[in-house]
Amino acid sequence: MTSDYTATGPVFDGRATEALREFHHQCEQKVANVGVNRIQFHLDMVLRYQTGRYRSGVHTDRSTGDMTINDARVVYGPWLEGVGSRNSPVTRFPGYHTFRIVSQELDRDAGRIADEYLRSGGFLERMN
Repeated sequence: MTSDYTATGPVFDGRATEALREFHHQCEQKVANVGVNRIQFHLDMVLRYQTGRYRSGVHTDRSTGDMTINDARVVYGPWLEGVGSRNSPVTRFPGYHTFRIVSQELDRDAGRIADEYLRSGGFLERMN
């Protein structure tokens, strides 16, 4: 005995895969944008002299394939972060650790951010 069937719908015609691929790409950008906003907020709290120069360099970057957040490689960026060669007991400036703090927050919150974006971005509807 043989049976014939026709599989139809988003899973079988590739729409679900495309929606998932688009979600992944856009979700990385969404989480990175949240990170940039949190870095800006943290810098508002810790920087004594707000010139805007350092803050203007904080941006997202996908040039290496992975989404990253950096400070445009400002020469004093490592010092502000607290990982530079000039952060020593002599200078007594330990750094603000802004990128480290925000990175830890994003690690903790990325799943929630992604879940909210998945539900609000119309991706689930495209997969059904």
